[in-house]
Order: sequence, then structure tokens, then C-alpha cells
Amino acid sequence: MVHVREYVRADGTKVRAHSRWAAGARREMSVLAVIALVVVGFAGTTGSGSADGSGKQAPRSTVYPVKFADWDKPRPRPTPTVSYPIPWDRGH
Repeated sequence: MVHVREYVRADGTKVRAHSRWAAGARREMSVLAVIALVVVGFAGTTGSGSADGSGKQAPRSTVYPVKFADWDKPRPRPTPTVSYPIPWDRGH
């Protein structure tokens, strides 16, 4: 954005300070907006399924509670990397 300071025109009209877009910025923003609308428009049409029966299966319903393989199997405890105590108070 370009900041225009307060000034007086040749005919004596006083113009207050204001901001305006730089030259060409309005056109660039409109082109960007059109591209964004096209992307959003096409994103909605990239099918989530096909009506021609191309072999895609519908998602199965979820059975609750969800169980994972080895869910109830006890996990091994982590082993420490050293077998001696590390002195954390190293004030010299």
C-alpha cells in the first residue's frame, strides 16, 4: 500500500493523508481472486465417487469400541541407556 501524505492541490483544495493500492495491485489481486475461485470451484467437482460403478466401494461403518491388533498385549518397558546415576547438580 502506498501512503499519500496530506497536500494542497493547485486549485487550493486540501487533500487529507490516505493510503491507496500501488499501481497494478488491483488488477493483480483480481486475477488472484479469479484463480482462487476457479481452484475452489474445481475442488468441489473432483468426485468423491463415481456413478458409473467403476468398482469403488463405499466406506464401511465403524464398529465401536475400536480394537487394534495387540491392543491388550503388554508393551515392553524402556531400558535405561546407562546403568550409573548421572549427577545433575553440577554447580562449580
